[in-house]
Amino acid sequence: MKVLSIKEPYASLIVNGYKEYEFRSWKTKYRGKILIHASISYDKKTKQKFKEYNLDYASGEIIGEAVISDCVKVDESLILKLRAKNPLVYSKSIYNETYAFYLTDVKKYEKRIPCKGKLGLWNYE
Repeated sequence: MKVLSIKEPYASLIVNGYKEYEFRSWKTKYRGKILIHASISYDKKTKQKFKEYNLDYASGEIIGEAVISDCVKVDESLILKLRAKNPLVYSKSIYNETYAFYLTDVKKYEKRIPCKGKLGLWNYE
């Protein structure tokens, strides 16, 4: 099974239904089910920004699953559309947002799976 490691608070925003696009500097041709892994590293300042959502953050755990339905090149019209939808979640980022993975069929796991993450899309057995 393919896995995508994502820093908190973004992993929790995805599995709780607040974020449907995950941004990356690289594109993927992969379409299909993935596991969502909350990385050990996180952005403390950004976590504070989402404190009103009362999210239960994870660290070094698989916390859910989703389907990568599409991977699109980010352009201004996509950014404007997403910021209109949720300006807090899709506010300006310090990260390179060249490509957006469109995530659908998101499920949050009740029982988390501890594991070490990796870069890129990686396999979990």
